[in-house]
Amino acid sequence: MVKDPTYLQQFERNLKKRERPDYHKNMEIFEGMYKEAVYLKVIPLINPLEGVEVDIRIARVINSV
Repeated sequence: MVKDPTYLQQFERNLKKRERPDYHKNMEIFEGMYKEAVYLKVIPLINPLEGVEVDIRIARVINSV
């Protein structure tokens, strides 16, 4: 739990000012995560529509509220 949220917000703002996004570093991270997902056989999905019925039912319940 954060005891002083204003201090944390100030820290995050200063960090954003100092560190700019690095495209190549972000691509390396993305590629590593993708390779790990393929290794764990999470990607590619064997059946991409598997479980879609549950998602549709949840969406109907949420949208009816």
